[in-house]
Amino acid sequence: METRLDRYEGARAAKIAELRELIEKSKKIVFLGGAGVSTESGIPDFRSGDGIYNQESGLNYRPVDIISHSFFVEHPEEFYDFYRRKLLYPDAKPNKAHKALVRLERQGKLMAIITQNIDKLHQDAGSKCTIELHGSVFRNHCMECGKKFKLDYILATEGVPHCDRCGGMIRPDITLYEENLEHDKVDAAIKALKKCDLLIIGGTSLTVYPAATFSQFIKHNNMVIINKSSTYLDLSAMLTIHDSIGDVLDSAIPKRKKRSDAGKKRKKTTTKKTTAKKTTSKKPGTDKK
Repeated sequence: METRLDRYEGARAAKIAELRELIEKSKKIVFLGGAGVSTESGIPDFRSGDGIYNQESGLNYRPVDIISHSFFVEHPEEFYDFYRRKLLYPDAKPNKAHKALVRLERQGKLMAIITQNIDKLHQDAGSKCTIELHGSVFRNHCMECGKKFKLDYILATEGVPHCDRCGGMIRPDITLYEENLEHDKVDAAIKALKKCDLLIIGGTSLTVYPAATFSQFIKHNNMVIINKSSTYLDLSAMLTIHDSIGDVLDSAIPKRKKRSDAGKKRKKTTTKKTTAKKTTSKKPGTDKK
């Protein structure tokens, strides 16, 4: 939902201009993103009206229960049935939000992307500084011998996938409900937050912990929230924009400037003159007497 201010003519443009100015002044930016960053790539989020939690699971269980540790252990067949149908989008492509963050990183301003997503789209877009809090569906391992498997192996199997070396059950390297996040990822995220001079939170309702509390680690008030719906931190943020994360970031983060047409013409003219000069010049001693 949008705020009343967002409905006024020119309000959106003014907010994007303010965000652009904040980005320009900052040198150590951290982006904290959630499922809303990937919805524009065709991957559904969890809690919206069309989100995974509000869809039929196709099973006699709620989606929120299926993606828990205890359910995975007790009902692996049903887990993988739901997992393949609802959580895997191998053909999804990065959208404008992912690409804009790559530009910001290449400008030397973005320290880290802290993502709650498991789709690897930030890396596919070209980001190098991504911290995957909840893991990735593209990484899998055998629970017995530890052998690693790519997503293609999971997609090529039916039912519960088993290791081709020892026969053990394979599980995705993602954090399920009832499981703790990996300590090294949390530590890396907190370390980046403590060093940043601007925190941009985007595409998340800030209801999943501990990511929902990460703002407490910044040492300033420079926080921007970009999300279609409201969050509990909206009133604490320096700037709140209720809009498409892709459109906002694409507008606020400048693209690489292309050479102007006038510049191209000047270069073309110079090239022609240089070529003509080389053609008409004569080597010493070649004049006929």
